[in-house]
Amino acid sequence: MKKVIVIGCPGSGKSTFSIALHNKTGLPLYHLDMINWNPDKTTVPKEVFLERLTSILQKDEWIIDGNYGSTMEMRLKECDTVFFLDYPVEVCLEGLASRKGKTRPDMPWIERTDETDWEFLAFVKNYNSESRPKVLHLLDKYAGKEVYFFKSRSEVDEFLKRL
Repeated sequence: MKKVIVIGCPGSGKSTFSIALHNKTGLPLYHLDMINWNPDKTTVPKEVFLERLTSILQKDEWIIDGNYGSTMEMRLKECDTVFFLDYPVEVCLEGLASRKGKTRPDMPWIERTDETDWEFLAFVKNYNSESRPKVLHLLDKYAGKEVYFFKSRSEVDEFLKRL
């Protein structure tokens, strides 16, 4: 396990798991949100994002946390290990609610408790029916990878204890 991606529905705890994995393995950790977003909630130009990601992918070791469907295949080609936090939507919605108002190392801003991004919320609610099948298709396409599916937070905790 040298090149790792951590994927799953927003709110599943990808960043929390990635940080714990980084602490256990010492592998360098990169959050896609940090290379894509500016503190003012604008995105960097697509070329800049792709340059940053390509630079990371060329390194010998890494953990990359995040979905970003447009670059999922690019990351799957290069990784040796995939962790898919494959949780029910309710768990992810709880995760989203719990992080509001908190400073996070994976985001360049604090999500305000009085704001709701309805488009993002709809994406999360539809993740298992719309995005998940695409992810599963790509995982089938790159079947030679070590893939871990976690169905609950307790499964993640048990894995980290054993690591």
